[in-house]
Amino acid sequence: MKQAVKVLRLILMTGILTGCLHFDAGTGFYSGRAYEGIGEGYRGPIRVRVRVGAGDILAIEIIEHSDDEPVGGAAMMELLEAVLDSNAADPDAVSGATESSMGFLAAIDDALKKAALD
Repeated sequence: MKQAVKVLRLILMTGILTGCLHFDAGTGFYSGRAYEGIGEGYRGPIRVRVRVGAGDILAIEIIEHSDDEPVGGAAMMELLEAVLDSNAADPDAVSGATESSMGFLAAIDDALKKAALD
């Protein structure tokens, strides 16, 4: 069941990421604006694209990272789910992948800071 939810969420994120911008006159916000952020992972930079709209984190795409998939990559996917579920970039780091976790969260925070300035 959890795997099916993850697959569905990835399909939805892909749809959101490839969709057009839409201005919601009711809220006065553009939905789906994307911002890139960079953080430093265990083995190098982590680049993400965060799509935000009306104060919500709509989607997160991991653009690039050099951390190993079994540990760092898995931690980033776990954190991606946690950030989307809580709509905040402040979950605890994944045990055993602290540097990857902190770099991933820093990249999201960097993108959100850019969104706040726009």
